[in-house]
Amino acid sequence: MQRVGAVLIDIDGVLTVSWEPISGAVAAVEQLRAAGIPLALVTNTTSRSRASIATTLAAAGFPVAASDVLTAPAVASAYLREHYPGARCLLLNSGDIDDDLAGIALAADDDPAVDVVLIGGAGPEFSYHALNRAFGCLQAGARLVTMTRGMYWRTSDGLQLDSGAFVTGLEQAVGIEAEVVGKPAASFFGAGLAHLGISASEALMIGDDVDNDVLAAQRCGLTGVLVKTGKYQTRTHAEAASAPDHVIESISGLPRLLQELT
Repeated sequence: MQRVGAVLIDIDGVLTVSWEPISGAVAAVEQLRAAGIPLALVTNTTSRSRASIATTLAAAGFPVAASDVLTAPAVASAYLREHYPGARCLLLNSGDIDDDLAGIALAADDDPAVDVVLIGGAGPEFSYHALNRAFGCLQAGARLVTMTRGMYWRTSDGLQLDSGAFVTGLEQAVGIEAEVVGKPAASFFGAGLAHLGISASEALMIGDDVDNDVLAAQRCGLTGVLVKTGKYQTRTHAEAASAPDHVIESISGLPRLLQELT
């Protein structure tokens, strides 16, 4: 690769777990700032808006602002405005992301006119009633757009089921394929590169998900770095379709890796 021009970093499982900093993460980001290396925090997290995420991270000591954060909801909003302008969207999500979906028409609970079923992160809201309503809308011709295909993520209580499992079920039940706007979609990484104003060959992507973070980024021409924190599992690493460009124990090892690459 060329000289490292910028770094894209996943948040959940790389910088934090349940929003508590992973050991050495704050210091690693501080060292990136001190070295003048641009960064973007790219996340499929759908429980909070960009502003809320930045506020939480800053309170934990990370030197970041809302302008450093690129979320799947923000990318989904741009995608919907481009591909489905004026569409009525049934949002199935756990968390408050209204700020990042500004300008998108969200269907009310009793709204019969739904053009797009928009899936975010899983949680208690993914009840039988909610999923069955989404199923009915898809049967009636609505498109299926999802912010993530992740099957699980790690919290302080251990691995938790994510919405990828429900997206797969809806796809099979209706016989359609979801349009993915968060990682691992190439457009998501493209948005991160555009945000930083660099080419793929200049960028590193740091993630804990070997498939959706690292290998997906490598297919887009970025250099992938897998960390052994968060949702990392030896089994999924070993069974991955190909090898990450680099593997480090945690984000704390990133500054040293960057020194080796320059």
